[in-house]
Amino acid sequence: MSAARAGNATARVTDERYKWVALSNTTMGVLIASVDASIVIISLPAIFRGIGLDPLAPGNIGYLLWMILGYLLVTAVLVVAFGRLGDMFGRVRMYNLGFAVFAGASLALSLDPLRGGPGALWLIGFRIVQAVGGAMLMANSAAILTDAFAARRRGMALGINQITALAGQFLGLLAGGLLATIDWRAVFWVSVPIGVAGTLWSYRSLREIGCRKPGRIDWLGNLTFTAGAGALLASITYGIQPYGGHSTGWTSPYVLGGLATGTALLVAFCVAQTKVADPMFQLGLFRIRAFAAGNLAALLIAIARGGMQFMLIIWLQGIWLPLHGYAFARTPLWAGIFLLPLTVGFLLGGPASGFLSDRYGPRLFATTGLILVAIAFVGLLALPVEFPYPAFAGLLLLSGLGQGMFSAPNTSAIMGSVPPEQRGVASGMRATFQNSGIALSIGLFFSLMITGLATTLPRTLDSGLRAQGVPAEAAGHLAGLPPVSTLFATFLGNNPIGHLLGPSGVLSTLPAHNARTLTGTRFFPELIAGPFHHGLVIVFSTAAVMALVAACASALRGRRSSTATHRPTGSTTERPRPAPVPGRAPRTPGPGPDPRRQRTTERGRALGTTSASALVRRGLRHRTFPCPGWPVARSTRRRPEDRSSESRRPSPRAPQPAASW
Repeated sequence: MSAARAGNATARVTDERYKWVALSNTTMGVLIASVDASIVIISLPAIFRGIGLDPLAPGNIGYLLWMILGYLLVTAVLVVAFGRLGDMFGRVRMYNLGFAVFAGASLALSLDPLRGGPGALWLIGFRIVQAVGGAMLMANSAAILTDAFAARRRGMALGINQITALAGQFLGLLAGGLLATIDWRAVFWVSVPIGVAGTLWSYRSLREIGCRKPGRIDWLGNLTFTAGAGALLASITYGIQPYGGHSTGWTSPYVLGGLATGTALLVAFCVAQTKVADPMFQLGLFRIRAFAAGNLAALLIAIARGGMQFMLIIWLQGIWLPLHGYAFARTPLWAGIFLLPLTVGFLLGGPASGFLSDRYGPRLFATTGLILVAIAFVGLLALPVEFPYPAFAGLLLLSGLGQGMFSAPNTSAIMGSVPPEQRGVASGMRATFQNSGIALSIGLFFSLMITGLATTLPRTLDSGLRAQGVPAEAAGHLAGLPPVSTLFATFLGNNPIGHLLGPSGVLSTLPAHNARTLTGTRFFPELIAGPFHHGLVIVFSTAAVMALVAACASALRGRRSSTATHRPTGSTTERPRPAPVPGRAPRTPGPGPDPRRQRTTERGRALGTTSASALVRRGLRHRTFPCPGWPVARSTRRRPEDRSSESRRPSPRAPQPAASW
């Protein structure tokens, strides 16, 4: 008996250590994956200079878009597939493979031997490979943590993990700006040692403790979903490019055809998922209210957050920083620094709300966080274009706190509401909504901003250029250029006027005073401030409405969710009664409630919401397991009636039949 107790104590210590190892490793994995999703945004000018390519030249805008969006599109499309494969073949196995793929792709990116267009294609291709590894990490990290942590501490663990991922999107901006000043290859070098160390660490420390759901790969579902989602997101991306005489490409037959094809394929995918035995996308999970409401809220807030990220970068780089004396070439780095209050808010709000939601439920904290995000958007609307930074930083901090308060409890509620054997695909579905929201935000908010600029920018730009002596023909030509060129020029840290007038030679014909004014740090920001603010009102108003709708969806999720409520057919949360043993007197319940039986029943009810490694120990002691197909071992503990009847038994180690399902 003492040996059994010692074994149980050792198992508890091992479980306690393992869950912190799993938390630290998966947090590092999602951090590097999310940092690399945004690290190239700020460092794009240095990258394109390094390979000798002008991304704003005619015909090169596609390279720019795919460098920014290729990673997001691939992760959005593949996370569900990798989550399903994790359920089938092991979540830790898929996670480890993702770390290895990510490290190898990062090394190949830093060794780009080509220049010009081929060099850009090399980077885009291996960014896609890197995104495959990142999708494996994102799809299975939350499921690994859900397996490792008990329900009473799961919100805290998922909160740390998910807030780190969100903060990584903004830390990547800062890291890209810092590393680009050293060398453009350093942007990719930084991921190599982290990827290698994470790969070795995960292979040595992580182990499979979750439930697997054997099945066949749904090839039809994978193909239709990948093709449909890829076509839809790519068409939305190309919709922000000009077409014909329009400022955007939403009237292009290619864009319209891609949207129609993608929608048709996704409809076919949904129909196919109801016909196959082992579907890739568990549509039945949407019958769980906590799962459906949580993912809807996550999608809406991801769209709002992605739009805010890009609009704030353009606001700082194109207007506010130049007006305060920062050179255009230095604005990418300083934009990342001035956005740090948003990251601080994530780090403060996420773990705290995750810890509190474990005790009081996720609905209050998630809904309150979304209301704070909506208030922050309204506050940004009230700011003037040349705002005082303390007020701007306070609103960023409030938005970060709100998003942190929402993300941690929401992720915990989603992952805790599904059956254990479907946590991998549920984690992939959650990541798909989040990553798709970021990709959708670029097409949606850039289109809104471009539409707002197209109504006022040409006239303002034409009159401003003529006032500085630019010939009417040259001024009319520049004013007629698509607004997307102006946006991307400020996004890349270029002086838009110098970039647009330089090749024509007009600047050399102007008086020195006028040329200095046109290429200075105040002319373009003051010229674009009015039209930009008009577009900003449209963007932030839409984002505030999305945040409020997401808050309503979060409030409808229900008070608490538990996997015990939504267990699959054939499983049980109560410990089955063991088979009678020959020669042993049956236990007769005495009058009144049996405290020992009550404790056992409570442990049984908790089987659906506790860690898998703890379930293994309980299964060894109590002859039951939560996952179908696991082996059943005999109990190593003796009950009081066993000891009282030892004298009637022929041997203290008499053979006993093992318990069965």
